[in-house]
Amino acid sequence: MSESPIVIVGALEDAHASAVYQGLRARGHEPVVLDARRFPADLAIALGHEPDDIRIDGRPIGRPAAVYVRSLYQSPAGFGVDADEAMRDNWRRTVLAYRERSTLLTAILLRWEQLGCPLYNPASVGTNITKPYQLALLRAANLPVPETLWTNDPAAVRRFCADREAIFKPVAGGAATRKLGPDDLSDQRLAKLAGAPVCFQELLPGDDVRVYVIDGRVVCALRITTDAVDFRQNEQHIEAIELEPEVAKICVRAAELIGLPYTGMDIKADRSGRYKILELNPSAMFLGFEQRAGVDICGPLCDALVRHTKAWSRARTVA
Repeated sequence: MSESPIVIVGALEDAHASAVYQGLRARGHEPVVLDARRFPADLAIALGHEPDDIRIDGRPIGRPAAVYVRSLYQSPAGFGVDADEAMRDNWRRTVLAYRERSTLLTAILLRWEQLGCPLYNPASVGTNITKPYQLALLRAANLPVPETLWTNDPAAVRRFCADREAIFKPVAGGAATRKLGPDDLSDQRLAKLAGAPVCFQELLPGDDVRVYVIDGRVVCALRITTDAVDFRQNEQHIEAIELEPEVAKICVRAAELIGLPYTGMDIKADRSGRYKILELNPSAMFLGFEQRAGVDICGPLCDALVRHTKAWSRARTVA
């Protein structure tokens, strides 16, 4: 196999990172794996003051041809992170340590981005373009999004829900979406907003569709049949569909606007059948959808990464 200047950021114990790793190897490339979970205890990283002075386990990496970013495992409470014992021993020290490691790891991705390396996806998007900001950008561009409120203000919630059916969910995700009921507007329930803000959104009763966009092209669209408000873990049937050209154009435009070369975006139909954009995932999972619907998402993602190696090799030759 040829030496490949492709980097995978994520642990190979993660099935999605492993699938991309195997897909690249099948295409004749041996990617470098930056397993952020091993840092700092079991992975040596050194950054000099020059932007491309980056060493991982003593190996100079410089500017890769392309990078697939599965996860930096930035939070002690994050998926794939086992920090329970450390949090029990000294939660403050653990939180501060994660802040330090996250700062350095994010700096690597930002350096690669500044050097012009294609990242799937850039750290500047995952770090800065949060869901509330994401939907605001889409709305400002006249793309269809649901009426949404993020707040810890009980009065604002009551005003928002006065004339519409609504759902609620965490601002950053991590828990199931639920339909708002009369009891949820009680003083006792709304008082819990003092602990954390919540996302409230108009209820969209139509089809759930997951759309995968890679490098400005819709590679796959899937209709998800479910009786639940939140389709995750409640999928009854998943099938590949062809999007109407206008809907596909909207999805591509949304990915470009947010700055995601690769995304699995969720859209959902309102009562009139018009699709609205719920969110664009910066590190979308794909294996379950591939298995349930018989589609290939990992292949086009690997192909996109490999395409950049040719330009990288030409640049190295000229230099």
